[in-house]
Amino acid sequence: MFTQGAQLLAKDYGFLSAIASRDEETIGSVLTNHGERIGASVTVLVDVGRAMRTGPAQSVSADVQRLILDLVDVAAREGSAVGTGIVDHAPFQIVVVPVKAPVVVGWVAMAFPIDQRLANDMRDLSSLEVSFLTRSAQGKWQLSATTLASQNTVSLLRTMDARGISRDASLDIAGNDGAYRGSVVDLASTRTQTAVAVLQRSVAAATAPYDALQMMLLVLTAGVIVIAAIFSVLTARRITGPLRELTSTARRLGAGDYDGPIPSSGGEEILELSNAFASMRNGISKREMEIHKLAYWDALTDLPNRAQFTRKLAHALETAQSCHILMMDLDRFKNVNDVMGHGFGDALLRKVGNRLVEHAGVDGANIARLGGDEFAIMLVDATLADAMAVASRVLKSLETPISLDDQAVDLGAGIGIAAFPEHAQDAESLLSHVEVAMHVAKRSGNQAVVYDPAYDESSQQSLSLLSELRHAVDHNELRLYVQPKLSLDMGEVHGLEALVRWVHPERGMVFPDQFIPFSEQTGFIRVLTLWILDQAAALCARLADEGLHPRISVNISARDLMDQDLAEKFMAILRRHNVDASSFCLEITESAIMDDPLRAQNTLNSLHALGAQLSIDDFGTGYSSLAYLKQLPVHELKIDKSFVKNMEHDANDAKIVRSTVDLGHNMGLRVVAEGIETRQVWNLLSEMGCDSGQGYYMSRPIPADEFSKWSRRWTSEYDANSATGRSTPMVPQMEIQLEQDA
Repeated sequence: MFTQGAQLLAKDYGFLSAIASRDEETIGSVLTNHGERIGASVTVLVDVGRAMRTGPAQSVSADVQRLILDLVDVAAREGSAVGTGIVDHAPFQIVVVPVKAPVVVGWVAMAFPIDQRLANDMRDLSSLEVSFLTRSAQGKWQLSATTLASQNTVSLLRTMDARGISRDASLDIAGNDGAYRGSVVDLASTRTQTAVAVLQRSVAAATAPYDALQMMLLVLTAGVIVIAAIFSVLTARRITGPLRELTSTARRLGAGDYDGPIPSSGGEEILELSNAFASMRNGISKREMEIHKLAYWDALTDLPNRAQFTRKLAHALETAQSCHILMMDLDRFKNVNDVMGHGFGDALLRKVGNRLVEHAGVDGANIARLGGDEFAIMLVDATLADAMAVASRVLKSLETPISLDDQAVDLGAGIGIAAFPEHAQDAESLLSHVEVAMHVAKRSGNQAVVYDPAYDESSQQSLSLLSELRHAVDHNELRLYVQPKLSLDMGEVHGLEALVRWVHPERGMVFPDQFIPFSEQTGFIRVLTLWILDQAAALCARLADEGLHPRISVNISARDLMDQDLAEKFMAILRRHNVDASSFCLEITESAIMDDPLRAQNTLNSLHALGAQLSIDDFGTGYSSLAYLKQLPVHELKIDKSFVKNMEHDANDAKIVRSTVDLGHNMGLRVVAEGIETRQVWNLLSEMGCDSGQGYYMSRPIPADEFSKWSRRWTSEYDANSATGRSTPMVPQMEIQLEQDA
């Protein structure tokens, strides 16, 4: 409607004539009259030089001018434009259409307030209650216009403030005249303000047709009863007694009493009717029991479900002095379910439920399966020590592998504990807090964690960090760093390890240990891995153009190994940069492989088939099986720096390193040592036959763009040192400067 009004003005012959003759008085009059006629608060003409003309009584604020000029730019490209903006905490709809004579000589822009009149019109058209709200970045929601009764607007604002409603969300509003169901629609958003429309529908109005249908059914039922009564009177002489008894039985059944006797005296018709009543009673009773069980009991484990557990918990909190809730989530269950199938997973959950009932030491009715692989235990009038003891028994019971279909499954669990009244006053809050504690237990590796309010703050910080990480990837805040890898016998630079640094616009340089562990927990590490692979491939192509061909090492996480499409994604990156897979060495930790050996091996085989080299990173720190590792298509072992750094002072570390070098060579693998910080460690590793190394002695991690310069300086000065006949490699002097810079 607003666009049509603007188009009518843009095509008005008198208006076009006034523009052509530059009759400013007529232009201003037409703008004012037409704007008032269709309800526009601002009507302006923007010429091709972006100058604005308005009616004599109108003024245009700077904010409105900015919005209009932004839409003029859009209209210049697309022909016309419609947008929504916020001015002085009030939303406006702005329409921009071109004025052609016959080429574009300007644009008509109209600003229409999104106000009470529009809200009333929308309600008349849609039968929905409409509210327009705005909010500053740190403020509360403010009501611009609404069709709600005044007593309901308070509930609306309270609901919006309390829930922190996001755009396009749905919400329930408890109004003074009944409940409302609402939906939030985004109108406009700036860095400092947000405007939304909330469309509400009265639940009572929505259910009115069903209430009428219910009334009709009641009327029909009453009619049937009246007819039956008349028929009873007509046949009273013959079947009055039995029929009265059957009527009484029918009433008992309607009230839910299925235990009373059913009369069996009377004629053949009465006996047949009695048998039908008995069959109906049994059928209804059985179905009600099944419905109740489906509503409140888990069909898989025959334990109470979340609804039953929540109801029992709420009832217990009304009378109990204290109550502790334990919530447990199984470790590695998803992998078992994916590999062995859902049927196997369901049977495994039944076994876990039976084990909880057997070993938890509480009434089975207070144990529930909340969904998936989550279980909960309720301890009424128990102490924290009692709760910890139950958690210990449960965890100890899971230490014994579960045998199923000739398979022994080893499961662990993370358990969260929350207490009433210390941590929450109601059932829903208590369950919410114990779930937070459970997730903390799983992330931290602790088997049982008691809820702490600080965990909620940590969750909010984690959400903020995840959002900032996504922003960092999208806005080029990440930087590729590299650390050179050198042969220990000749000192040649033959490789480099790709690393990531985060240049935060406010925090400055953020190092990996501050965001990589969080990325692995949330799964965002997959995005970071693809970013590093892409940047490393681009670096490889640039170095090849300079005549340098180092093999680039990139770390692959456990979550990456679970991605069966990793090889396909990696191949797409190689094709995009025209780089060969043999230019890469992908490093995988032992623990990442052993999380799910079958899927890990499938992924490694796919990467190996592309031609990429594979390396076992941090070798010696995990608990992997050598019998399994020898089956993997790896080319390199990388000794963890914890063994290398002090090997010149610790004989045990030196023995471990020597054994690892011998083991790797016996398996036909290259051996790389990381963490070389002194000349003496270099010499020891070289004497042991270690192939390559990296560490601060040679170079700290440096920006990827500086690698070619570093490589040439290293080669030049290393060759110069070697020409002097020194038997011990010397670090080039330029490295000292790099260390100071780092």
